[in-house]
Amino acid sequence: MIFSRNRGSGRQAKSDARAAGRDSVDEELAGAEALDEDGEPRAGKSPRADGPYDISEAPDGIAQLDLGALKVPAVDGVEVRVQADNDGKIQQVVLVFQESALQLGVFAAPRSEGIWDEVRGEIRKQLFNDGVAAEEVDGDWGTELRARVRTPDGLTDIRFVGVDGPRWLVRAVFQGPAAIDPAAAPPLQECLRNLVVERGHEAMPVREPLPLHLPKEVAEAGAQQAADAEDTNGANGADGGEEPRRKPSPRPRRK
Repeated sequence: MIFSRNRGSGRQAKSDARAAGRDSVDEELAGAEALDEDGEPRAGKSPRADGPYDISEAPDGIAQLDLGALKVPAVDGVEVRVQADNDGKIQQVVLVFQESALQLGVFAAPRSEGIWDEVRGEIRKQLFNDGVAAEEVDGDWGTELRARVRTPDGLTDIRFVGVDGPRWLVRAVFQGPAAIDPAAAPPLQECLRNLVVERGHEAMPVREPLPLHLPKEVAEAGAQQAADAEDTNGANGADGGEEPRRKPSPRPRRK
């Protein structure tokens, strides 16, 4: 896994929230999931035949990287890249396999209905406003959105996939060859099929990004490295750093 720390103000997370839009907390409360006496979801939900899974439906025996609201399966050949702020809060998750990539996002949603159709329409409108034509196609997860965008590296194909779950929406964006042909990167397809969402019971505005964070051991290692770097810089400044500049002596006044 590769991770980087962003010293900015969480611009990517805010951008994701704007891209997905926001509704009121009241709608989220109105669609709240029924819980039993122990605070767990009530039984009776039919399990999914395929993922992404809710934490209450997920099959056992899958090795995962715990990023908070998302549990990313460990798949051979897939590199997990995350961007986090200084507090360990993740702003971006990207899975890479050869020349293809898969960007993952997860958002709060009402339990009463899915929101992917609405979100997909907003994405398509935004692409149109940017001068990019997009088309809807049938895919493994229902209706997908495909487009070709210009990047600093040239034209790149992208494919938007949305999966509605109980009170959550997973938005997955394939880039590169996998955006045109899913068979070009089977490990990325496997990652999405075995992805697990832990929504939690907290009331959140609809379309608010669910909280993601670095695993505890990774966050602690990153904090230790930052502290060691500061100590090293401080020692260099004290022992072998530049001496402070002396103020020039005042010139004697002429009589």
